[in-house]
Amino acid sequence: MESFENIVSVIDEQLWGIPLIVLIFACGVLLTVRLRGLQVHKLGKALKYMLKEEEEGHGDVSGFAALCTALSATVGTGNIVGVATALAAGGAGALFWMEVAAFFGMATKYAEGLLAVKYRVTDGRGNILGGPFYYIENGLGPKWKWLAKFFAVFGLLAGVMGIGTITQINGITSAANDFFDPDRVNTLSIIGREYTLTTIISGALITLFAALIIIGGIKRIATVSQVIVPAMIVLYISSCLIIIVCHITEIPAAVAEIVSSAFGLRPIAGGAAGWAVVSVSMKSGVARGIFSNEAGLGSAPIAAAAAKTKEPVRQGLVTMTGTFIDTIIVCTMTGLSIVMAGSHEKEGLEGVSITNDAFSYGLPFPERVSAFILMVCLTVFAFTTILGWNYYSERCLSYLTGSNHVIAKIYRIVYVIAIFAGPYLTVGIVWILADIFNGLMAIPNVIALILLSGVVSAETASYIKRLKSGEIKD
Repeated sequence: MESFENIVSVIDEQLWGIPLIVLIFACGVLLTVRLRGLQVHKLGKALKYMLKEEEEGHGDVSGFAALCTALSATVGTGNIVGVATALAAGGAGALFWMEVAAFFGMATKYAEGLLAVKYRVTDGRGNILGGPFYYIENGLGPKWKWLAKFFAVFGLLAGVMGIGTITQINGITSAANDFFDPDRVNTLSIIGREYTLTTIISGALITLFAALIIIGGIKRIATVSQVIVPAMIVLYISSCLIIIVCHITEIPAAVAEIVSSAFGLRPIAGGAAGWAVVSVSMKSGVARGIFSNEAGLGSAPIAAAAAKTKEPVRQGLVTMTGTFIDTIIVCTMTGLSIVMAGSHEKEGLEGVSITNDAFSYGLPFPERVSAFILMVCLTVFAFTTILGWNYYSERCLSYLTGSNHVIAKIYRIVYVIAIFAGPYLTVGIVWILADIFNGLMAIPNVIALILLSGVVSAETASYIKRLKSGEIKD
């Protein structure tokens, strides 16, 4: 087992090395150039469309609900743990490069949302289907169907075997256990191993809640997501804002540290300086930024395709706001809080412990209260990720099986079983496999985005022209 884990670790390191990161980053740069910086001059309109329903739109859920479904999978532990990990590895400058990746990633997300609506289809039961597999097959042509299937297979595996189930439920039960029973006092023996009552109870409750929502399909997932996701984002951002306001005099120094570290003007771990600092900071920031907002991975367009809209560009703009919210807002808040507290430089801290230390330092509440707020945010973010990835992976399965309704029902049961079993499984290798599946999803998606960038550009120009002429309503 150890040798297998070593093998997949090497594969993961090679897959998520410089070439794939550069490919995803370059895709965002290309689209930004072809769209003439659309993520800047159309951001206001995108935020307006996010909250304003389109008249006579056709789809399964509202554009806002589709966005919340996508955010339910992207705004998660990566915003809390991922940012902390990036800063610990690459210094404060990693936050700067995370923002740079997000800026270009907004153009990538825009293209994904646009293409998802443009090439979506309706199955025999009236369900709207879309995502990378459909814009690969229908946009690039039938001869590319093998690439679409490649994406669908690894999207399915990422959902049921990794990032959608086992890793998330483990994160929830671990957070609950660390808060309610950190000394593991109350335990039960299950199949020869000791588990805390907190782990058992929280795992069972989350499985039950997830099952009640998942069995209802996309409409129920979207209904829950558009209530929970905004509420949790507001709670988390409010907590970070309190930290920033209470330590507002420390912001200039924190910003200076972020910028100087990003360009190698301030040494990081080990005393490295110069280009070594820049390369480590850049790789950590860009990689974690991509993981956090999933721009280029091809997951968000699966949800975007279900939106009630008749204008691909409109939903593309709405989809683009996901990266803005996820990284430009949420990750920035987390990063600033950590840098001001200096938590990323403290020995013995890693992952969520770094963010927890920043919250304890920054919030004007007792340490126990700060830990509770972070636990609630982590739990809800991870729970919504379970819901979002169920929808993603189920749509991948539908593409592979021709929308077989019976298989879809069986899959939902399997997915719920994986959630239930998650707390009792070792997650180290699962996280590695999830990373690999995500990387393998990104390759066909980014190839399609690059090849279809001309379509994205033409569709955008047509929409703007029709909008200016009054042919369509704003």
